[in-house]
Amino acid sequence: MTRAAETASFKFNHTMIRVKEPQVSLKFYTEVLGMDLLSKKDFSDFSLYFLGYNHEGRDLSDEEKERSRFSREGVLELTHNHGTESDENFKGYASGNTDPGKGFGHIAITVDNVEKACERFEQLGVQFKKRPSDGKMRHIAFILDPDGYWIEIVPGILDL
Repeated sequence: MTRAAETASFKFNHTMIRVKEPQVSLKFYTEVLGMDLLSKKDFSDFSLYFLGYNHEGRDLSDEEKERSRFSREGVLELTHNHGTESDENFKGYASGNTDPGKGFGHIAITVDNVEKACERFEQLGVQFKKRPSDGKMRHIAFILDPDGYWIEIVPGILDL
């Protein structure tokens, strides 16, 4: 189906999730999942962290990362509401997968080899929701980020 002229230039840019402890989440998304921090914006009550993958074949300058933030697809925005990291009464954010929620479900990351990626996640102590050997869908996995958000790990090419 051909897209309407009015929407022909539209791109899906980013998804935002809230995080309790930004340094813990940034370490997970940059070191475990290999994303680059594209930019950080601080405001009086909250901070925004934009992450994405670099497929340019070269390192990007901070200026290039910042400029590309809204022109690329597949960006993850982490929002930290200041104070949550030290609030003893803060119970965390709903992942969307717990009752009565059932709203937001997960983000997905494509990998070359799900089994090898999961072996690496295991070595790094990542918590699993579903391993490839669990259930009927043996070609995917679900891991959990530090805030309990589900991340689906899918193969780049799938023969169903």
